[in-house]
Amino acid sequence: MSKNTVAVVIVSNGPGELATWVKPIINYLEKIRKNSRNVDELDFFIRLILVPCPNATGNEISVAKKWHELDLVTPANKFWKLLIKPSRYGYWPKKGLVLFLGGDQFWSVLLAKRLGYKNITYAEWVARWPRWNYRIAAMNSQVKEKLSKQFKNRCLVVGDLMADIDQKKYLSKTLPNSKWIAMLPGSKKPKLEIGIPFFLEVADLISHSTENVNLLIPIAPTTNINDFMFYQSFKNPIAKKYTSEIDHISKIKNKYFNYMIVTKKNTRIFLVDKHPCFEILTQCELAITTVGANTAELASLNVPMLVVLPTQHLGVMKAWDGIFGILSKLLFLNRAFAFIVKKWYLKNKKFFAWPNIKAKRMIVPERIGNISPQEISEEAIFLINNNELLIEQKLNLTNERGKKGAVRKLSYLIIDLIKKLNHYQGSSISENVD
Repeated sequence: MSKNTVAVVIVSNGPGELATWVKPIINYLEKIRKNSRNVDELDFFIRLILVPCPNATGNEISVAKKWHELDLVTPANKFWKLLIKPSRYGYWPKKGLVLFLGGDQFWSVLLAKRLGYKNITYAEWVARWPRWNYRIAAMNSQVKEKLSKQFKNRCLVVGDLMADIDQKKYLSKTLPNSKWIAMLPGSKKPKLEIGIPFFLEVADLISHSTENVNLLIPIAPTTNINDFMFYQSFKNPIAKKYTSEIDHISKIKNKYFNYMIVTKKNTRIFLVDKHPCFEILTQCELAITTVGANTAELASLNVPMLVVLPTQHLGVMKAWDGIFGILSKLLFLNRAFAFIVKKWYLKNKKFFAWPNIKAKRMIVPERIGNISPQEISEEAIFLINNNELLIEQKLNLTNERGKKGAVRKLSYLIIDLIKKLNHYQGSSISENVD
């Protein structure tokens, strides 16, 4: 490690962000470095710092450690220790940058200040700490418009990182002939606790109400087979409220699938133990999904969807973002938050699915509230049998999808800063943006 080495420190949290934001940026940075003619100019290493997040599964650390491009990965439960004494986790050069790619934007600002590095925030909807950002990489022009005049020059609109998913690349494989429905119950503990028993019952109802429809579930990288068994068992209090159970999960030899769930009602659900599995998802007529990053990924793949959030279990979700999510794990505060959310937030928030938020109108159906598996299964069957509605969704998703190139733009923003730091003596981030 030379004296000019620059630390690129990525701050992130949940599985969706790791898969669709962090990994593409890491890959592109390595691609730029590999093709660079001036190795000294691009002398940097990449570290991933996972931050406290109520939506995380705890498995993010094991996923990230498999990425050979990373010099260091630290788990969320070590964040405060890292903040207090960074040296216990290795050497930190004087020059570096912190890149926010998930979690609460405050964590990256705090870490950048502690390390004396410059901070770059990728902002989907709002940049919360513009004063302490060297650069703000915005998903759209609305983010920039919300900034006060004195900070607008720090903001560059790079676009939607999710829009860089290349659909055409994944259209070559063909699933067995029939209609396919993908079910995405979530990848984070609070969502799996509700999603697995709820979606299992939806699967049983669909399977016994219509023919020539197959069901599949992509296994998220931070989820495993044991999670399905655990969250449908008596160990999960929510499972007692539903009738469906897993009889067994078997490993199968199949070109497309690795495992198969068989319920006690003899419903078969194929599991895809590969991530990303875009080539499978793009061939599904419909996806039934919970809210979250899944809706953005499906929109980028142009897959019609039905978005569900059963709020009858809101009190146990503990899935709020940022510091509120951490506080809500305290029993009395969580009950208060659940009450506030039901009485105010759910009534006042217009949209929950990413494509609807972006379009500012309902282009994919959202079912939020005290909903039942019976209602969702009936609507899914209705959609799968009405091709014109699915075509209309596809058309709307296509029209709302952003232009490609966000990963490249953000990566080169990072590279430009690395080059500047390689010629910059010192470590303060308080200077004005050039």
